[in-house]
Amino acid sequence: MTDIFKSGFIAIIGRPNVGKSTFMNQMIGQKIAIMSDKAQTTRNRIQGVLTTDDAQIVFIDTPGIHKPKHRLGDFMVKVAEDTLNEVDAVLFMVNAKEGYGKGDQYILERLKQVNRPVFLLINKTDLVQPEEVLPLIDLYKDKYDFEEIFPISALEGNNMENLLDKLKEHIPEGPQYYPEDHVTDHPERFIISELIREKVLEFTREEVPHSIAAVIENIEEKEKEKILIQATIVTERKTQKGIIIGKQGSMLKNIGKHARKDIETLLGSKVYLELWVKVRKDWRNKESQLHEFGFRHDEY
Repeated sequence: MTDIFKSGFIAIIGRPNVGKSTFMNQMIGQKIAIMSDKAQTTRNRIQGVLTTDDAQIVFIDTPGIHKPKHRLGDFMVKVAEDTLNEVDAVLFMVNAKEGYGKGDQYILERLKQVNRPVFLLINKTDLVQPEEVLPLIDLYKDKYDFEEIFPISALEGNNMENLLDKLKEHIPEGPQYYPEDHVTDHPERFIISELIREKVLEFTREEVPHSIAAVIENIEEKEKEKILIQATIVTERKTQKGIIIGKQGSMLKNIGKHARKDIETLLGSKVYLELWVKVRKDWRNKESQLHEFGFRHDEY
């Protein structure tokens, strides 16, 4: 029996859509990060806190590193790259189904500047045959001197316990930074806005790209054990506004219904959710509007 307690910070990095948010939610055991099959859905660093009897690990889910196309994209890449020098270890996640690509090469070049242990996580192994994984391991071994390589399925939780045990070996002795029941450093308003944005991406599919934001206007307790949440979905074009609202408001109702269920799970209360849709032309390239919606370089 040991009284040693460890604590540390671990970054999750990788190309867009490799499963970083799914991994985070699986590790923490609760949905705190947006999940979508569209690339670049994570915009801010999302910190998930895992507390066990002998350790506390703060996982930092970074935006996917990609070639920026607008100021929001610049912000996302800078957040991801800045994180690497602030942590105890780095998890570099790749997609077993897609294999090695130019994006991985871009990230590995940056990892060579990082003086931290780097673990390779080959995710989505549930989508490939076991014999396809070994050649991938050999390929990546030739590209970088990884601390260790773990084939995993974040969706199904395969090999996650073994990974967690190994991560505990690599974090230092330290205090418990957060209370035991604390699962994220983000305020509830942020997570609620992300849950709404997730449903927009899920139900509008390819019709509405990443030119949306969800802004929480008001949260207040109404009658007994019921919370009123009023939020605005911001988009860049009128055509996108029409798609989000849908025929006779059907799409917006569907988005609201499914977002409300996730928010009720998060808050443990009944929720009354009111949604509006507004157009803010080209907001992703306007510094003032990026700040208004919570994307600030100076916070990092």
